[in-house]
Amino acid sequence: MNSIDKIFLKEFLSKLDSSTFEVKLWDGEQFLIGQGDPKFKVYFNKPISKKDLLNSTSLALGEAYMKKDIDIDGDLLLVLDSLFSCQKEHFHTNFAKLSKLFHKAGNEKNQKLEVCSHYDIGNDFYGLWLDDTLSYSCAYFKNDNDTLYQAQMNKIHHILKKLDLSEGETLLDIGCGWGYLLIEAAKKYKIKGTGITLSEEQYKRFNERIIEEGLQDYLQVKLMDYRNLETSGMMFDKIVSVGMLEHVGREHYDLYFKNVNSVLKPKGLFLLHYISGLVESPGDAWIRKYIFPGGVIPSLREIINLLPKYNFYTLDIESLRRHYTKTLIEWYKNFDKQRDVVEDMFDEEFVRMWDLYLSSCASCFNNGVIDLHQILMSKGVNNEISLTREYIYKD
Repeated sequence: MNSIDKIFLKEFLSKLDSSTFEVKLWDGEQFLIGQGDPKFKVYFNKPISKKDLLNSTSLALGEAYMKKDIDIDGDLLLVLDSLFSCQKEHFHTNFAKLSKLFHKAGNEKNQKLEVCSHYDIGNDFYGLWLDDTLSYSCAYFKNDNDTLYQAQMNKIHHILKKLDLSEGETLLDIGCGWGYLLIEAAKKYKIKGTGITLSEEQYKRFNERIIEEGLQDYLQVKLMDYRNLETSGMMFDKIVSVGMLEHVGREHYDLYFKNVNSVLKPKGLFLLHYISGLVESPGDAWIRKYIFPGGVIPSLREIINLLPKYNFYTLDIESLRRHYTKTLIEWYKNFDKQRDVVEDMFDEEFVRMWDLYLSSCASCFNNGVIDLHQILMSKGVNNEISLTREYIYKD
């Protein structure tokens, strides 16, 4: 590494002074960032070039951490929370140089490949650190001491209350995951539910769960892209989608709502639960490359702006951002307990990648870089639902 690269790295680090920490470089040089007692120490075991930091700060630092070119002496959650606290403006992304990562939303085949690259890692892997429901989305902590399982069950029933379900109604879950929301809906409300997913692993496990729970007369799951809803011939009283919109791509939001509209009955309710951004953004390079290929986070306003086109009336909007921070921290704790098992399943680089994924997302939610919104809407005017809707927030 030349002296210009080293000078640039030191100048970059000097701007991240919201927290005090020590730095030790590959050549033995040590210095302090911030003032007071250091809260953690960062070791740069190998140089990072100015070019890489300018192309994508997060990608350069993320890859360096995965490969142990960077090591942390301290709490990774604390380190990343410090970095994301009022430091976003110091992170660079050259979208033109990274055009392959920030490609437009793909066709049906490409989207299946992108989705499966994350969700088909293996049910055994996800079972190590998710709760027993296998819910892989924001939980809802009614009480500070709720377990992760309790919080996920809270979330499921929070959503089901909002949907105002009645016995015999039909419910579609777009991107149904491992299916526990539909299982609970069938048990409590005796609805007829259909889940669709692109993940072979989720499809397999959900089918097993339907049989295990004896719900064959109530539930079915299909390997199906949302694009095919319009020609499916199916119709539903209620629709829910949890954590799936992030995979659709900005170019296809209208197509997504067109397909939802095509299978939702008049006066039907649709609950959309998704990670949102304060403003529209192409996303993060490291996340796009290693965690969610093709993933894009919509802003709240761009989704709201689409609703009038399909005569969707907004009934309720709720942010669960802080609940997602806590969810990710609980996932991180569970993952940390299983890191030796995960390393045997994959390798150390994968473990460090997942460490970084869970802890950086927790920090992003905590600092408002990203948010989580639930939007409840009706297709056309629906005056038959509760006037006060107090049941949404009360047991």
